[in-house]
Amino acid sequence: METHQTPTYPSTFDGLLSLVARLRGEDGCPWDREQTRDSMKRYVLEECYELLDAMDEGDAAMLADELGDVLFHVAFQVQLGVEEGTLTDEQVFRAAIQKLIRRHPHVFGDTSAADARDVESSWHAIKRAERAGSGASALDGVSRRMPALAYAQAIQDRAARTGFDWQDVTGVLSKVGEELEELQQAESQARREAELGDVLFSVVNLSRWFGVDAETALRKADARFRDRFVWMEQISQRRDLSFDGLTPAEKDALWDEAKREVG
Repeated sequence: METHQTPTYPSTFDGLLSLVARLRGEDGCPWDREQTRDSMKRYVLEECYELLDAMDEGDAAMLADELGDVLFHVAFQVQLGVEEGTLTDEQVFRAAIQKLIRRHPHVFGDTSAADARDVESSWHAIKRAERAGSGASALDGVSRRMPALAYAQAIQDRAARTGFDWQDVTGVLSKVGEELEELQQAESQARREAELGDVLFSVVNLSRWFGVDAETALRKADARFRDRFVWMEQISQRRDLSFDGLTPAEKDALWDEAKREVG
């Protein structure tokens, strides 16, 4: 019986590229060979979300694992480009390095930056200069595939850098209240949908003014709700109670208990 010795790949990006090339090769994996850029999109997105979960957890082993998964997809996309003759890994890294050097003149050039905010302002000014004369919008480059809250905050950030913003947070708070009133007055389902969208958009703007990432805030709120709800179900079972059969008042009392117990 013929045995195959498992090849050794160096623990580097080059090693990962070699492994992906082997998987895509003639004697590699049938599943990997049939994948395309379109077919891999959802997997790339899923792995990015799993990486976010690992970042939230703060578990180093989990983070290393999920970073590896994301890097696999980067290597896979590079390999597709190599096969198509459209790009190489050198092109990818060259573009990234050149962009980072260009956008850090305070490190690689003769300018200076007083603090992180100064750096951020310079970064965006350089990006605007790069787009100047191209007819591009200040909102171009923000992917519409982003989750809706993250997308809303990203385009609001871009708009604010052009000076299209409120004078202070008081105006933002008033806008939230105004949108809530319009939602209450909406009489059709289509109007409710539109007004609710405006409420969410204005709340995202408020989070931006408070320096809070809206997507992260909602993810954490989701996690708190889930933890509390699961605790309510579990404690009901331990007390020989049917959670579904509890009255609204009893569930409210249990919810307050869950908030004290699990945060």
